[in-house]
Amino acid sequence: MNTWELIKKLSNAHGISGFEDDIKDIIKAELEKYVDEIKIDNMGNVVCIKNGNNLKLMVAAHMDEIGFMVKFIDDKGFLRIAPIGGWFSQIVVGQRVIVHGKKKIYGVVGCKPPHLMKEDERKKAIEIKDMFIDVGASSKDEVLEMGIEVGNPITIDREVQVLYKSRVTGKAFDNRAGLAMMIEAVKNTKSDATIYAVGTVQEEVGLKGARTSAFAIEPHAAIATDVCVAADFPGAESSYMDVKLGKGPAITIADAAGRGLIASRNILDWLKNTAEDHKIPYQLEVAEGGTTDATAINLTKAGIPAGVISVPARYIHSPVEVIDLEDLENGSKLIAKALETAKKYFK
Repeated sequence: MNTWELIKKLSNAHGISGFEDDIKDIIKAELEKYVDEIKIDNMGNVVCIKNGNNLKLMVAAHMDEIGFMVKFIDDKGFLRIAPIGGWFSQIVVGQRVIVHGKKKIYGVVGCKPPHLMKEDERKKAIEIKDMFIDVGASSKDEVLEMGIEVGNPITIDREVQVLYKSRVTGKAFDNRAGLAMMIEAVKNTKSDATIYAVGTVQEEVGLKGARTSAFAIEPHAAIATDVCVAADFPGAESSYMDVKLGKGPAITIADAAGRGLIASRNILDWLKNTAEDHKIPYQLEVAEGGTTDATAINLTKAGIPAGVISVPARYIHSPVEVIDLEDLENGSKLIAKALETAKKYFK
């Protein structure tokens, strides 16, 4: 399977935090022929183990996407929702969604129309608490008959499309792009270390799966895969970052202004030297907002050396994220080679 087919399969699948089952199935199907064991741990993480020597290396990619959950069904059949993960509320209204009840039910996100708003209301951003989902029902009883109930997860109804050349757009590239990198790296690495490729749960709501899986594995070193903010489109210039689409995967030096991960010198030498030795293009990221599974891994037990390799992405946490497949492919190569060279840096 080529990169395009893999990212399309992963992105088009659905799974908010805590409901990652469909993504787990894809990972197991993709890696079962390339690893010696696949297990699901108590937290729900998918742990794929490729046996090797005593050097234990972990590659973590979170499976969950941001979404919503049904929190209330009113008498007229409209669903009130709670956000799961970080949303910019202005993106949400007007989206078509899928409610994952007893079966998939399509709906649309609505709000009070501007025609009925007062002048001061039109000047304010609409908050998610003032939105609702219309599934076409006329009453609460009809909604219940459709198999919808409180607690059902909700995802955006959007599929991947090609833009131009290797640029593609879709939902949940955060972090299905990272998953694709991990999967392809495990398939292609010639590392003789013992590799733990972990599809982690609930990253978007607290880095939960990475923390528990790293505690159990206790690797000598770890790489988290994710996406990072590309700053090459209008309005992003003020970030003073030089991360761009098509210029290679990003290696994180620090994120969340240091409140998240500050990568160790050994981690940075490992990843940068590997990229340079194998002529893989890369970029460096110092970010003020957001963090990744690497932070939770780094703080596990007595501390686990951890780094991040990311795919630059535009419009993160929206249904129309944009990435360059060449960055994804180069990121996969970098991870595969880093797994091979790790023995020079970790014991």
